[in-house]
Amino acid sequence: MKHELVLVIDFGGQYNQLIARRVRENNVYCEILPYTTEIEKIKVKNPKGIIFTGGPNSAYLEESPKMSKEIFEIGVPILGICYGDQLMAHLLGGKVQKGDNQTREYGKTKIDYKESPIFEGVTTNQVWMSHTDYISEAPAGFEVTATTANCPVAAMHNVEKKLYGVQFHPEVEHSLDGDKILRNFLYKICEVSGDWTTSSFIDDKIAEIKAKVGDKKALCALSGGVDSSVAAVLMHRAIGDNLTCIFVDHGLLRKNEGRDVENIFREKFSMNLIKVDAEDRFLGKLKGVTEPEAKRKIIGEEFIRVFEEESHKLGRMEFLVQGTIYPDVVESGLGDSATIKSHHNVGGLPEDVDFQEIIEPLRELFKDEVRNIGLELGIEENLIFRHPFPGPGLGIRVIGEVTKEKCDILREADAVYMDELRKAGLYKEIWQAFATLPDVKTVGVMGDERTYAHLVGIRAVASSDGMTSDWYKIPYEVLERISNRIINECEGVNRVVYDITSKPPGTIEWE
Repeated sequence: MKHELVLVIDFGGQYNQLIARRVRENNVYCEILPYTTEIEKIKVKNPKGIIFTGGPNSAYLEESPKMSKEIFEIGVPILGICYGDQLMAHLLGGKVQKGDNQTREYGKTKIDYKESPIFEGVTTNQVWMSHTDYISEAPAGFEVTATTANCPVAAMHNVEKKLYGVQFHPEVEHSLDGDKILRNFLYKICEVSGDWTTSSFIDDKIAEIKAKVGDKKALCALSGGVDSSVAAVLMHRAIGDNLTCIFVDHGLLRKNEGRDVENIFREKFSMNLIKVDAEDRFLGKLKGVTEPEAKRKIIGEEFIRVFEEESHKLGRMEFLVQGTIYPDVVESGLGDSATIKSHHNVGGLPEDVDFQEIIEPLRELFKDEVRNIGLELGIEENLIFRHPFPGPGLGIRVIGEVTKEKCDILREADAVYMDELRKAGLYKEIWQAFATLPDVKTVGVMGDERTYAHLVGIRAVASSDGMTSDWYKIPYEVLERISNRIINECEGVNRVVYDITSKPPGTIEWE
């Protein structure tokens, strides 16, 4: 079944993935495309609606991101947000100009709405602004539908052509009733039916996999994390024993992770599972390597080489299955977007992969969607709600050169940290928490003796999808217990620090 589609056209805005998430929360399938996408490609996709994102540029400058005016003539409803709103105004003959101290707006702003289909049912007047430039005159054929004290065109519409623009960001939580505005655009303007659901995804994906794989065989890269686990169970539901899962213990896993993976997938799901002990191989390849991207590439390539070798032992395996999810794809570079970091299952693959095709059944999904799929497939909650774990594992949580000694220290510290979070009832409240081992030693005093030992960093973030996050405010008494236990129970550690950086400007992982 082909689902209704809304396209998010990315003009470099920091909230592009958040807009897509908000659309999907309304049961509408959504894809992000760069602004360089050709109009013909957009037409072929036959979207029900289009949303222009914000961005850091000025619409009136020649070098700024643009689209052809033809986009407004294809008969598809369009919502412009922030820069997208300004670009719509500029391309259609309105006036956009540089702001000054009186017209620029950042943060929570009071707004006065006028009547518009997109504002139906909106009862609050607080929005989130983030702009210097502003629309001083709406294009011909447009009505001004909202103003603020400093912004004469805070929203506008051309009802006949189904073109809508808002200067603020309805996708962020600080814009009260922003969810209603987006829902109005989707259901009242685009007239979607809302056919994107967990059940429909599972049924459609299983049918798609069966049609593609047929009676051929597939090899699944199983790490034991949420993404690869859900991918494996979904594939197994589709092709049964034609799926073989390879679980590589590369020495970069969390404490007892290898044992737990074997128990779940062999016993509960009766899958064909091969466990490969490759700690020495991976650590050997990583010896002397300190640069994060180099480590990711090495780990990604070794994964594939191990799979190829196991595949040859089993006979021809035509397909390789991976747990790639949408944020992996976006962060590894979407169109003209900047690459934040490569992911081992996206940008870290060698070019000469010895498989007919790579299947990524979760490639379109955000993390919370993956979890919902997993629960519906019958995967137990304690696995589904495990915090995200990077494909390169402890290889990027040990900062600098990776050694067995460092991994062992970090495993113990992380296990203590997770144990205390669970005891405090905080584990499920936190999007992601982990310990990291910087390439730093510090002076300490233990047992009246001077020590020179490792520093452990701990991190915890609150997020809905991992694309943006804030550091989690763990109570001081819990932090105290975590620190005391790590220092007392983890040999080689004499100091614990807590990371209080949000994303942006930082990433969630340290490398």
